[in-house]
Amino acid sequence: MKQRVLGKTGFRVSEIGHGLWGIGSWSGSDDEASRAALRQSIRGSCNFFDSAFVYGNGRSDRLIGEVAREFPGHSLVLASKIPPADFKWPSSPKNKLHDVFPRAHVLEYAAKIRSAFGRPIDLLQFHVWEDIWAREAEWQDTVAELKASGTIKAFGISINRWQPENALAAIETGLIESVQVIYNVFDQAPEDKLFPACRARNVGVIARVPLDEGSLGGKMTAETRFPPGDWRAGYFNPANLAETLKRVEALKAELPEGMSLPEMALRFILSEPAVTTLIAGMRAPGHVQENLAVSEKGPLPADLLSRLRPHRWDRKPGN
Repeated sequence: MKQRVLGKTGFRVSEIGHGLWGIGSWSGSDDEASRAALRQSIRGSCNFFDSAFVYGNGRSDRLIGEVAREFPGHSLVLASKIPPADFKWPSSPKNKLHDVFPRAHVLEYAAKIRSAFGRPIDLLQFHVWEDIWAREAEWQDTVAELKASGTIKAFGISINRWQPENALAAIETGLIESVQVIYNVFDQAPEDKLFPACRARNVGVIARVPLDEGSLGGKMTAETRFPPGDWRAGYFNPANLAETLKRVEALKAELPEGMSLPEMALRFILSEPAVTTLIAGMRAPGHVQENLAVSEKGPLPADLLSRLRPHRWDRKPGN
């Protein structure tokens, strides 16, 4: 597995990271199967694991903490996220920072995550963000306190869905070490302003939703349905599912012989030098094996990248 440096943290992380949303919150997840997938990731040289307290109310934090303790000789980088105090996603520019990430709330959940990990948190992130908060002292002082106490080593933010420019002011403060943003074949907007800002400030980029919540796996059909309570049931509502499938079929027409759609989608992301790591949800051993193998195949050929550019899909929150 190839590695890249996560901005100014100095952490060397695998190009393919393991996203833990699916093992914590999605329907059909099984703890023992999840542990097996995490172990296989580590044995396959994946060393970056991205969790969040809200993924099963601490469930994914606990699972990766347990498995990480089985591999004391491995340099694993464990990341998690503080939920907003109002537990609303996405945040709104109308929200005040003190109502979303007050000091006491941040310290409380950082302590919970650290306890679940059984070790200091390598990268702590705010799970939502509004750039109007960038210059406020409360979050800056709280993060400094967490670092001084040894609770966390680095700090970053997770950018709201389809709002890649809603972090530029935070980056300019010089106080964040990473941003997490949706970036994939459809969602190319981070290339416009976010990635240049990250390069200028040496901020690491964690690309999430690499397979568009599953559509770029290429197996969805017009009959695909998710159980009530599964977040994907709303995301792939009938209108969005129909439009998504149309665009997926157009992408399949670009596939070179012998290349799968998921491979093309992941290699598209890794072809962007600003990206440090992408986080793929991997709940089954087969997914782990397939995804981790992509790193060794390198960037996509320039001609294929140029053909994928027109597949950009600029969506807006709520769509």
